[in-house]
Amino acid sequence: MTDIRPERAARTRTALLNAGFELMADSSVEAIPIDTLISTAGVGKGSFFNHFGDKEGFKAAVAMEIRGEIEAKIGKANENVTDPLERLAGGMREVTNYALSHRSRTLAMLRMTAGATTSDYPLNDGVVADVDACLEVGRIRAESSEMAMLYWLGLCVALVTFVVENDLSREQAANRLREMLLLALIGLGVPRPKAGRLAESSAKRLSNHAVLL
Repeated sequence: MTDIRPERAARTRTALLNAGFELMADSSVEAIPIDTLISTAGVGKGSFFNHFGDKEGFKAAVAMEIRGEIEAKIGKANENVTDPLERLAGGMREVTNYALSHRSRTLAMLRMTAGATTSDYPLNDGVVADVDACLEVGRIRAESSEMAMLYWLGLCVALVTFVVENDLSREQAANRLREMLLLALIGLGVPRPKAGRLAESSAKRLSNHAVLL
């Protein structure tokens, strides 16, 4: 007989994570009673402790799940892109698309920002590499790679926060992406014509959901 316990355990873990995504859209994990989590997930209380140990373990698992999804989408979108400026623009576009497609998960992610501005934070690896590549070939101003990373991350967070808090349509989000990218790239010293082309291209791709989903 096939052992279904691993499959059952995976379903239970997924149910708990999905409950976390839903509940953390409105509250921090610290403010959510474990009883509420397991009730929303429809699982036994022991399952929570078996899978995550405590709330800190659960919070880490939620963050890892969201981070992995975003990293995969950005990686796929930038798979054949060699221009680091285009890769930065693609990253901002894909994060915005994720916010449109996964509002609850994005709100949960925004509640877990501790350490998110450091260069060694795992989700920042791609941004750090692309910023460094831009600096190396003189595509952006070279005042500080660390501050350039922080600047870019701050604008990405501001944009997706605006998208989810105002429940923007895809077209509205594309317009805001265009504006943000133009300002962001010019702020890094990219010539306005180049910044405008990248911003327009990214906005069009975000508008066309069939390309991204």
